[in-house]
Amino acid sequence: MEWETVIGIETHAQLSTRSKIFSAASTAFGAAPNTQACAVDIALPGVLPVPNRGAVERAIRFGLSVGGAIAARSVFARKNYFYPDLPKGYQISQFEAPIVQGGTIQTVLPDGTEKTVRLTRAHLEEDAGKSLHEDFHGMTGIDLNRAGTPLLEIVSEPDMRSAGEAVAYARTLHALVRWIDICDGNMQEGSFRCDANVSVRPAGSDRLGTRCEIKNLNSFRFLERAIDFEVRRQIEILEDGGRIDQETRLYDPDRDETRSLRSKEEAHDYRYFPDPDLLPLEVKDEWVAAERAALPELPAAKRDRFVCELGLTAYDAATLTGSRETADYFDAVTAALVLREPGGDARAGAKTAANWVMGELAGALNRAELEIDRSPVSAQQLAGLIARIRDNTISGKIAKEVFDALWAGEASGDDAADSIIQAKGLRQITDTGALESIIDGIIAANPAQVAEFRGGREKAFNFFVGQAMKATKGKGNPAAISEILKRKLAG
Repeated sequence: MEWETVIGIETHAQLSTRSKIFSAASTAFGAAPNTQACAVDIALPGVLPVPNRGAVERAIRFGLSVGGAIAARSVFARKNYFYPDLPKGYQISQFEAPIVQGGTIQTVLPDGTEKTVRLTRAHLEEDAGKSLHEDFHGMTGIDLNRAGTPLLEIVSEPDMRSAGEAVAYARTLHALVRWIDICDGNMQEGSFRCDANVSVRPAGSDRLGTRCEIKNLNSFRFLERAIDFEVRRQIEILEDGGRIDQETRLYDPDRDETRSLRSKEEAHDYRYFPDPDLLPLEVKDEWVAAERAALPELPAAKRDRFVCELGLTAYDAATLTGSRETADYFDAVTAALVLREPGGDARAGAKTAANWVMGELAGALNRAELEIDRSPVSAQQLAGLIARIRDNTISGKIAKEVFDALWAGEASGDDAADSIIQAKGLRQITDTGALESIIDGIIAANPAQVAEFRGGREKAFNFFVGQAMKATKGKGNPAAISEILKRKLAG
């Protein structure tokens, strides 16, 4: 039997407020245990929660960016369960009336095709504390610093059909929450965590299988491996005549497997009811309009602009919009190039700029373990380098030498590339007469290779190109050298 995988993802994005969702305690990461948990967070008698306006603003911003409906009236509810890191005995969340309903995430898959994943909802809630096991023998420590940290839980429809699609969706969502500045996306610190709901069904069936939820996946690699393992596990059970139990599972990266944690709870198990200490949250049209006006150009719109206005491929546009910082850097390069290009045509150098940002610059940043906003080569300096490639001042090979000098900080200012070219004498030889004289000497000195080429051995042509570049110390214009060689060797 052929099987179809069905995946939905629940994502917890920690909102980038300085204080918690219902108290003034700090959300800063890395503090000593229990030093950032106030009376509200640890549920001392008589305390009352007060909603954080910044958390609501960020939820609205997300809803607008995915085309969701912003609820004019949403309700905070108590989600009741008992666990050591939940001091109140309940978590404040949203259930029947979330702040965002619907919306879509458009992602580009590895093969270049686009996929739209529908969102069910996004709702505000507080985080629980953290149980610590490694530092205690036979006991568990509780750190309540995270208790009350603001979260936006983003729930997708079960629209994904492979681990690859799930990872593409998660990466796109991760880039979006960072793009609109509502979450720092730091997965190592727990700021962006995914739970994958995985099931399988016979190919062609429209009935959903029994799902298992894999909790707290904090890397894209673990997300992919956990889903792949879970799919294989469920298929093996079904093909052996067994049945899938609905349960919550954890992924063990050391053993590359999922294992059972507990039976899966349903909504009624949590006994949701409206929190009596919190009034319904009312969001007026003016508030929504203000957040809409503050949104930056979104990734999908920027991708479309890169394709339609700059002539880039869909793949290049998707890569360059993988983060807001990369997209902004590329925009700055093309804007600087417009000022240097004859006629100010933005399309003219866009492809070359894209290749350099995705190629040489990205490689250097990876080797140095730097983000693009900390690049030693500014967008204006890279534009100056690209302009000299395009006007044939330097060749592509020489350009890499100039880039290395820019990276090393050998010159400063927007015209640093020109300074390096001048100081190192790297200007390309384009004078046809000078090149012809050099090539005449090479042809005269290598009659055997000339005979080979004229006898039909076309690879001999590369020998002459290499000799010409060597004679010009790499400064000869490759196109001019090739054209002169073809003409003279043919003669």
